[in-house]
Amino acid sequence: MTNLIYSTGVAYLAELLKQVLSDNGIESRINNNQDSTYLFGDISIYVGDNDLEKAKTLTQDFINNTKIE
Repeated sequence: MTNLIYSTGVAYLAELLKQVLSDNGIESRINNNQDSTYLFGDISIYVGDNDLEKAKTLTQDFINNTKIE
């Protein structure tokens, strides 16, 4: 899995998107680069080449429907 489709600083958003992808038959991987003490850094989600286009569409829908205020 080499295609970055999403990056965030909020752990639960990464987990939610991973579940959305899984519910739609897309295998993904989370790479957590956050500092465990100060919680800075990014959490990234990667998908494989075969699922890239579908994952991009689902990710865009997720972003459009998920707001942090």
